[in-house]
Amino acid sequence: METRFSSGLEELEMTILQMAALAEKALEKSTKALLERNDDLAREVLEEDRQIDMLELEVDRNSLKLLALGQPLARDLRFIIGALRIAVELERIGDQAANIARRAVSLNSGPPLPRNSALEELADTALDMLHRVISSFVNQDPHIATEVCKMDDVADGLHSRILKDALAYMSKEAPAVERSVQTINAAKCLERTADQTTNIAESVIFIVEGVNIKHHCHNSDQARGDRNG
Repeated sequence: METRFSSGLEELEMTILQMAALAEKALEKSTKALLERNDDLAREVLEEDRQIDMLELEVDRNSLKLLALGQPLARDLRFIIGALRIAVELERIGDQAANIARRAVSLNSGPPLPRNSALEELADTALDMLHRVISSFVNQDPHIATEVCKMDDVADGLHSRILKDALAYMSKEAPAVERSVQTINAAKCLERTADQTTNIAESVIFIVEGVNIKHHCHNSDQARGDRNG
């Protein structure tokens, strides 16, 4: 029974890592499709989105099997619960990547808008956050997870800047309104991706330290102190 449980935990971890790799690849492709006007990459993202959905279902099945095998110890139980939470967020990140890909296809059908450095920065920030949070899960490192939490403020600031600039541009360039709205929507997807990555960071901290900092990730050091105090 113990061997089956250990094997099940390893399988669960591998499935999460598969999801993470696919989500990261989807986000990379979709942002490149958006920034480089590449329809082929956008279509690849849309075609591959189903793979992430299927892996989320596999995480659900494996987690239920592990819970049914017996009464997991505290750390193992936290891992199973954390894995379920992380899978949900990775599936949502896959959805955001697919939404960005759709916006890219729509934008690519019209004349290009002026280069948007803030959008490029937001894409880089979201990708960096996802890469780091995957690393924090692999290495079970709550410090990297905390860094990811703090990066969310940067993403929020860039999103606000993009929205402000797009509204100003639309007021001067009426023919570009529809394309500007698509850019705003793509930026919102990236901002949501940063939020979902932050949620994964919270789950990593929960798994490793047993501290539930849900909705308090930015103040995770304080949350740990409150719990320990």
